[in-house]
Amino acid sequence: MIDYLRLEAIVREAGLIAMTRWPGAGHSVESWEKSANNPVCEADLEVDEFLRRELTSLLPSAGWLSEESADAAERLQDRLVWVVDPIDGTRDFLRGRTGWAVSVALVSSGRPLIACLESPPRKESWQATAGKGATLNGRRLAASTRTEWEGARVPAADLAKADQGLVSVEQPNGIALRAAMVAANRADILATMRWGYEWDIAAASLIAREAGAAVSDIFGQPLGYNKRDPRSFGLLVCAPKLHPAAIAHFGERARDRLGRDSSSR
Repeated sequence: MIDYLRLEAIVREAGLIAMTRWPGAGHSVESWEKSANNPVCEADLEVDEFLRRELTSLLPSAGWLSEESADAAERLQDRLVWVVDPIDGTRDFLRGRTGWAVSVALVSSGRPLIACLESPPRKESWQATAGKGATLNGRRLAASTRTEWEGARVPAADLAKADQGLVSVEQPNGIALRAAMVAANRADILATMRWGYEWDIAAASLIAREAGAAVSDIFGQPLGYNKRDPRSFGLLVCAPKLHPAAIAHFGERARDRLGRDSSSR
């Protein structure tokens, strides 16, 4: 049995560690690019080190997969694996904006079992356990139940011409917070058409699903976790009644982009 209170305290402390480096609170932090357009900073590494130490102590039998740790094939043999993004939304973090969060999921046999998402600048603590629902600051979440496509809310700074019937709402940089917006009925649809990693979505996808949202890849297929290649193409989180329409609406564009990505490799 896992100590849920201890887990929540660990993730909360990780958020506080990040806050001691956050420029939005007047702090300075060193940053650099791991690769083109892929920033990382001291806080990412500090939070990653803290979480690895504390979560491994909490559950020594679990493997480890994190954006800021070297991957190890041994995790593929583990039934339980921690899937972690120390700071999801590093760009917002570095700009002093609030669209970032610490994302922690415990994956069991390829499916998220427990999720914690901690956003200290927003004073938001999100949790979910498979089969037991999701909460925000202790209050039960109920996802969007919208049935009409026109006017559906999407976290986006700008809408493509094909999406003009939708309505843009706040777009945090962190994909986890954008998915959680559907769980909290702050948005109706989140759709991405690019490659992403398990650590970006493992926690938020469980929170959204447990709140009642439909969750899949952009083509409507189930998501898997602790795969040899921890990537997937596209994420779709939406009100259940909008799921078929969303697959149809975004699918062709997503296939085109996937084809272009594949041909450029």
